[in-house]
Amino acid sequence: MKLRTLLITGIGMVALLAGAGYWYVFIAGAPQLDAPPTAAKDSKIKLSFELKTFNSKAMGAVRQYGLILPPGYNKNPNKRYPVIFLLHGGHDDANAWVKKIGIIPVLEDLYESGKLPHSIVITPDGNDKRGSSPLFDPQYYDGPNGKVGTLIGSELVQVLKSRYRTLESPQFWAIGGLSSGGWGAVNIGLHHRNNFNTMFSQIGYFTDQSGPENSPQNLVKKIPVKQRKPLHIYMDAGKDDLMGKEFLDSSRKFHETLNELGIDNEFHAFPGGHGLQGPDYGWNYDHKHAHDSLSFVGRQFKKALTQSKN
Repeated sequence: MKLRTLLITGIGMVALLAGAGYWYVFIAGAPQLDAPPTAAKDSKIKLSFELKTFNSKAMGAVRQYGLILPPGYNKNPNKRYPVIFLLHGGHDDANAWVKKIGIIPVLEDLYESGKLPHSIVITPDGNDKRGSSPLFDPQYYDGPNGKVGTLIGSELVQVLKSRYRTLESPQFWAIGGLSSGGWGAVNIGLHHRNNFNTMFSQIGYFTDQSGPENSPQNLVKKIPVKQRKPLHIYMDAGKDDLMGKEFLDSSRKFHETLNELGIDNEFHAFPGGHGLQGPDYGWNYDHKHAHDSLSFVGRQFKKALTQSKN
Protein backbone atom coordinates (compact mmCIF):
# COMPACT_ATOMS: atom_id res chain seq x y z
CA MET A 1 0.00 0.00 0.00
CA LYS A 2 2.83 2.38 0.85
CA LEU A 3 4.43 1.81 -2.56
CA ARG A 4 1.09 2.41 -4.29
CA THR A 5 0.51 5.58 -2.28
CA LEU A 6 3.99 6.87 -3.09
CA LEU A 7 3.47 6.11 -6.77
CA ILE A 8 0.13 7.94 -6.88
CA THR A 9 1.64 10.87 -4.99
CA GLY A 10 4.57 11.00 -7.39
CA ILE A 11 2.30 10.94 -10.45
CA GLY A 12 0.17 13.67 -8.90
CA MET A 13 3.20 15.88 -8.27
CA VAL A 14 4.46 15.38 -11.82
CA ALA A 15 1.02 16.27 -13.20
CA LEU A 16 0.86 19.33 -10.96
CA LEU A 17 4.30 20.52 -12.06
CA ALA A 18 3.45 19.88 -15.70
CA GLY A 19 0.21 21.82 -15.33
CA ALA A 20 2.00 24.69 -13.61
CA GLY A 21 4.65 24.73 -16.33
CA TYR A 22 1.98 24.74 -19.05
CA TRP A 23 0.20 27.66 -17.38
CA TYR A 24 3.44 29.62 -16.89
CA VAL A 25 4.59 29.26 -20.50
CA PHE A 26 1.39 29.01 -22.57
CA ILE A 27 -1.12 31.02 -20.52
CA ALA A 28 0.92 33.55 -18.57
CA GLY A 29 3.48 33.99 -21.36
CA ALA A 30 6.58 33.09 -19.28
CA PRO A 31 6.65 36.36 -17.30
CA GLN A 32 9.89 37.71 -15.88
CA LEU A 33 10.17 36.79 -12.20
CA ASP A 34 11.73 40.17 -11.36
CA ALA A 35 10.39 42.41 -14.13
CA PRO A 36 11.80 45.91 -14.76
CA PRO A 37 9.78 49.06 -13.92
CA THR A 38 7.22 50.03 -16.53
CA ALA A 39 6.77 53.62 -15.31
CA ALA A 40 9.22 56.28 -14.12
CA LYS A 41 8.68 57.70 -10.64
CA ASP A 42 10.18 61.16 -10.97
CA SER A 43 10.16 61.94 -14.69
CA LYS A 44 8.96 65.40 -15.74
CA ILE A 45 8.01 63.90 -19.10
CA LYS A 46 4.88 61.79 -19.04
CA LEU A 47 4.53 59.59 -22.10
CA SER A 48 1.43 57.56 -22.89
CA PHE A 49 0.86 54.39 -24.88
CA GLU A 50 -2.14 53.40 -26.93
CA LEU A 51 -3.01 50.66 -29.38
CA LYS A 52 -4.08 51.56 -32.91
CA THR A 53 -5.36 49.47 -35.81
CA PHE A 54 -5.27 49.57 -39.59
CA ASN A 55 -6.52 47.39 -42.40
CA SER A 56 -3.58 45.48 -43.85
CA LYS A 57 -3.77 44.40 -47.47
CA ALA A 58 -0.46 42.54 -47.09
CA MET A 59 -1.88 40.28 -44.36
CA GLY A 60 -5.55 40.46 -45.34
CA ALA A 61 -6.59 41.42 -41.81
CA VAL A 62 -6.95 44.25 -39.34
CA ARG A 63 -3.61 44.68 -37.57
CA GLN A 64 -2.46 46.42 -34.39
CA TYR A 65 0.45 48.68 -33.56
CA GLY A 66 1.36 50.49 -30.37
CA LEU A 67 1.89 54.26 -30.46
CA ILE A 68 4.00 56.46 -28.16
CA LEU A 69 3.85 60.06 -29.33
CA PRO A 70 6.70 62.43 -28.36
CA PRO A 71 6.30 65.11 -25.67
CA GLY A 72 4.42 68.16 -26.91
CA TYR A 73 3.25 66.49 -30.13
CA ASN A 74 -0.23 68.05 -29.97
CA LYS A 75 1.13 71.46 -28.91
CA ASN A 76 3.49 71.75 -31.90
CA PRO A 77 1.22 71.23 -34.94
CA ASN A 78 3.91 72.25 -37.45
CA LYS A 79 6.72 70.07 -36.15
CA ARG A 80 7.66 66.76 -37.76
CA TYR A 81 9.44 63.90 -35.99
CA PRO A 82 11.75 60.92 -36.56
CA VAL A 83 10.23 57.45 -36.22
CA ILE A 84 11.40 54.35 -34.34
CA PHE A 85 9.95 50.84 -34.82
CA LEU A 86 10.40 48.37 -31.93
CA LEU A 87 9.80 44.72 -32.85
CA HIS A 88 8.91 42.16 -30.19
CA GLY A 89 10.33 38.68 -29.80
CA GLY A 90 8.62 35.29 -29.73
CA HIS A 91 5.30 34.77 -27.93
CA ASP A 92 4.66 38.51 -27.69
CA ASP A 93 2.68 41.28 -29.37
CA ALA A 94 2.39 45.06 -29.76
CA ASN A 95 2.19 45.51 -25.96
CA ALA A 96 5.46 43.77 -25.07
CA TRP A 97 7.93 46.68 -25.24
CA VAL A 98 5.74 48.74 -22.91
CA LYS A 99 4.17 46.22 -20.53
CA LYS A 100 7.12 43.83 -20.25
CA ILE A 101 10.32 45.66 -21.20
CA GLY A 102 9.30 48.99 -19.67
CA ILE A 103 10.32 51.14 -22.61
CA ILE A 104 8.41 54.26 -21.50
CA PRO A 105 10.72 55.14 -18.56
CA VAL A 106 13.70 54.46 -20.86
CA LEU A 107 12.35 56.93 -23.45
CA GLU A 108 11.57 59.52 -20.77
CA ASP A 109 15.11 59.25 -19.44
CA LEU A 110 16.66 59.53 -22.91
CA TYR A 111 14.54 62.55 -23.79
CA GLU A 112 15.40 64.29 -20.52
CA SER A 113 19.13 63.61 -20.98
CA GLY A 114 19.06 64.77 -24.59
CA LYS A 115 20.43 61.47 -25.89
CA LEU A 116 17.44 60.86 -28.14
CA PRO A 117 15.56 63.53 -30.11
CA HIS A 118 11.81 63.44 -29.55
CA SER A 119 10.46 60.69 -31.80
CA ILE A 120 7.31 58.84 -32.75
CA VAL A 121 7.76 55.32 -31.37
CA ILE A 122 5.83 52.42 -32.89
CA THR A 123 5.51 48.85 -31.56
CA PRO A 124 4.08 46.72 -34.39
CA ASP A 125 2.36 43.39 -33.88
CA GLY A 126 4.86 41.21 -35.76
CA ASN A 127 3.05 37.88 -35.49
CA ASP A 128 2.30 36.02 -38.69
CA LYS A 129 -0.93 34.16 -39.54
CA ARG A 130 -0.05 31.38 -37.08
CA GLY A 131 -0.51 33.79 -34.19
CA SER A 132 1.69 33.89 -31.09
CA SER A 133 3.21 30.79 -29.52
CA PRO A 134 6.25 29.91 -27.37
CA LEU A 135 6.88 27.03 -29.79
CA PHE A 136 8.06 29.24 -32.66
CA ASP A 137 9.32 32.74 -33.45
CA PRO A 138 7.43 35.27 -35.60
CA GLN A 139 8.32 35.05 -39.27
CA TYR A 140 9.58 38.55 -39.94
CA TYR A 141 9.57 38.13 -43.73
CA ASP A 142 7.25 37.45 -46.65
CA GLY A 143 6.61 33.73 -46.49
CA PRO A 144 3.96 31.00 -46.46
CA ASN A 145 2.42 32.36 -43.23
CA GLY A 146 1.96 35.92 -44.42
CA LYS A 147 3.76 38.97 -45.76
CA VAL A 148 5.03 40.29 -42.44
CA GLY A 149 8.05 41.87 -44.12
CA THR A 150 5.85 43.95 -46.41
CA LEU A 151 3.41 44.66 -43.58
CA ILE A 152 6.08 46.27 -41.38
CA GLY A 153 8.71 47.41 -43.84
CA SER A 154 6.44 49.13 -46.33
CA GLU A 155 2.70 49.13 -45.60
CA LEU A 156 2.86 50.35 -41.99
CA VAL A 157 5.40 53.01 -42.98
CA GLN A 158 2.90 54.50 -45.43
CA VAL A 159 0.08 54.30 -42.89
CA LEU A 160 2.15 56.22 -40.34
CA LYS A 161 3.17 58.87 -42.88
CA SER A 162 -0.50 59.46 -43.64
CA ARG A 163 -1.58 59.60 -39.98
CA TYR A 164 1.23 61.40 -38.17
CA ARG A 165 3.68 64.24 -38.71
CA THR A 166 6.70 62.14 -39.60
CA LEU A 167 9.93 63.23 -41.23
CA GLU A 168 9.98 61.64 -44.68
CA SER A 169 13.61 60.67 -45.34
CA PRO A 170 14.85 57.17 -44.33
CA GLN A 171 17.67 58.82 -42.36
CA PHE A 172 14.96 59.73 -39.82
CA TRP A 173 13.53 56.20 -39.58
CA ALA A 174 14.97 53.44 -37.38
CA ILE A 175 13.87 49.85 -36.88
CA GLY A 176 15.03 47.59 -34.06
CA GLY A 177 13.97 44.69 -31.92
CA LEU A 178 14.88 42.07 -29.37
CA SER A 179 15.66 38.37 -29.83
CA SER A 180 13.81 37.22 -32.97
CA GLY A 181 12.65 40.82 -33.31
CA GLY A 182 16.31 41.85 -33.51
CA TRP A 183 16.87 39.55 -36.46
CA GLY A 184 13.51 40.65 -37.90
CA ALA A 185 14.38 44.34 -37.63
CA VAL A 186 17.68 44.01 -39.49
CA ASN A 187 16.17 41.61 -42.04
CA ILE A 188 13.23 43.92 -42.78
CA GLY A 189 15.44 47.01 -42.63
CA LEU A 190 17.88 45.64 -45.20
CA HIS A 191 15.00 44.67 -47.49
CA HIS A 192 13.51 48.16 -47.16
CA ARG A 193 16.51 50.49 -47.13
CA ASN A 194 14.39 53.08 -48.94
CA ASN A 195 12.46 53.42 -45.65
CA PHE A 196 15.05 52.72 -42.92
CA ASN A 197 18.68 53.79 -42.62
CA THR A 198 19.22 52.82 -38.97
CA MET A 199 18.71 49.30 -37.57
CA PHE A 200 19.38 47.72 -34.20
CA SER A 201 19.25 44.32 -32.58
CA GLN A 202 19.23 43.42 -28.88
CA ILE A 203 20.15 39.75 -28.15
CA GLY A 204 19.19 38.89 -31.72
CA TYR A 205 20.64 36.51 -34.30
CA PHE A 206 21.60 37.02 -37.91
CA THR A 207 20.61 33.88 -39.76
CA ASP A 208 17.21 32.25 -40.11
CA GLN A 209 15.86 28.87 -41.19
CA SER A 210 13.84 30.55 -43.94
CA GLY A 211 16.96 30.66 -46.07
CA PRO A 212 19.72 32.99 -47.30
CA GLU A 213 17.23 35.53 -48.66
CA ASN A 214 16.32 36.34 -45.03
CA SER A 215 19.82 36.21 -43.58
CA PRO A 216 21.28 39.68 -42.87
CA GLN A 217 24.72 38.05 -43.09
CA ASN A 218 24.03 37.28 -46.76
CA LEU A 219 21.82 40.26 -47.59
CA VAL A 220 24.31 42.89 -46.54
CA LYS A 221 26.99 41.56 -48.88
CA LYS A 222 24.73 42.22 -51.88
CA ILE A 223 24.31 45.91 -51.16
CA PRO A 224 26.14 48.04 -53.76
CA VAL A 225 29.10 49.96 -52.34
CA LYS A 226 27.50 53.37 -52.93
CA GLN A 227 24.38 52.34 -50.96
CA ARG A 228 26.27 51.27 -47.82
CA LYS A 229 27.23 54.71 -46.51
CA PRO A 230 23.76 55.77 -45.22
CA LEU A 231 23.41 52.59 -43.14
CA HIS A 232 23.97 52.47 -39.38
CA ILE A 233 23.57 49.21 -37.45
CA TYR A 234 23.74 48.52 -33.71
CA MET A 235 23.79 45.06 -32.14
CA ASP A 236 24.39 43.54 -28.73
CA ALA A 237 24.46 40.02 -27.35
CA GLY A 238 24.66 38.38 -23.94
CA LYS A 239 27.92 36.81 -22.79
CA ASP A 240 26.01 34.34 -20.62
CA ASP A 241 22.89 33.81 -22.70
CA LEU A 242 20.85 30.84 -21.48
CA MET A 243 19.86 30.12 -25.09
CA GLY A 244 23.48 29.27 -25.91
CA LYS A 245 26.27 30.92 -27.90
CA GLU A 246 24.41 31.25 -31.22
CA PHE A 247 23.26 34.79 -30.52
CA LEU A 248 26.69 36.00 -29.41
CA ASP A 249 28.60 34.21 -32.17
CA SER A 250 26.31 35.28 -35.01
CA SER A 251 26.24 38.88 -33.75
CA ARG A 252 30.03 39.04 -33.56
CA LYS A 253 30.35 37.49 -37.02
CA PHE A 254 27.86 39.98 -38.46
CA HIS A 255 29.80 42.82 -36.82
CA GLU A 256 32.98 41.58 -38.50
CA THR A 257 31.20 41.39 -41.87
CA LEU A 258 29.94 44.96 -41.51
CA ASN A 259 33.47 46.14 -40.70
CA GLU A 260 34.81 44.40 -43.80
CA LEU A 261 32.16 46.13 -45.93
CA GLY A 262 32.79 49.52 -44.37
CA ILE A 263 29.27 49.83 -42.94
CA ASP A 264 28.96 51.95 -39.81
CA ASN A 265 28.11 49.70 -36.87
CA GLU A 266 28.44 49.20 -33.14
CA PHE A 267 28.64 45.87 -31.29
CA HIS A 268 28.57 45.09 -27.57
CA ALA A 269 28.80 41.84 -25.62
CA PHE A 270 27.10 42.48 -22.28
CA PRO A 271 26.76 40.23 -19.21
CA GLY A 272 23.62 38.07 -19.16
CA GLY A 273 21.23 37.54 -22.04
CA HIS A 274 18.04 35.49 -22.41
CA GLY A 275 16.64 34.30 -19.08
CA LEU A 276 13.76 34.58 -16.63
CA GLN A 277 15.38 36.14 -13.59
CA GLY A 278 18.29 38.38 -12.65
CA PRO A 279 19.35 41.99 -13.30
CA ASP A 280 21.21 41.02 -16.50
CA TYR A 281 18.68 38.57 -17.94
CA GLY A 282 15.50 38.60 -19.97
CA TRP A 283 13.33 41.69 -19.76
CA ASN A 284 15.84 43.32 -17.41
CA TYR A 285 18.58 42.91 -20.04
CA ASP A 286 16.34 44.44 -22.70
CA HIS A 287 15.26 47.31 -20.44
CA LYS A 288 18.83 48.14 -19.43
CA HIS A 289 20.35 47.98 -22.90
CA ALA A 290 17.51 49.79 -24.64
CA HIS A 291 19.38 52.83 -23.29
CA ASP A 292 22.38 51.76 -25.39
CA SER A 293 20.55 50.90 -28.61
CA LEU A 294 18.34 54.00 -28.54
CA SER A 295 21.29 56.26 -27.69
CA PHE A 296 22.90 54.89 -30.88
CA VAL A 297 19.70 55.75 -32.76
CA GLY A 298 19.72 59.18 -31.15
CA ARG A 299 23.21 59.91 -32.45
CA GLN A 300 22.14 59.06 -36.00
CA PHE A 301 19.02 61.22 -35.76
CA LYS A 302 21.03 64.15 -34.40
CA LYS A 303 23.47 63.95 -37.30
CA ALA A 304 20.62 63.78 -39.79
CA LEU A 305 18.82 66.73 -38.18
CA THR A 306 22.01 68.81 -38.25
CA GLN A 307 22.66 67.95 -41.91
CA SER A 308 19.08 68.83 -42.88
CA LYS A 309 19.51 72.33 -41.39
CA ASN A 310 22.73 73.05 -43.29
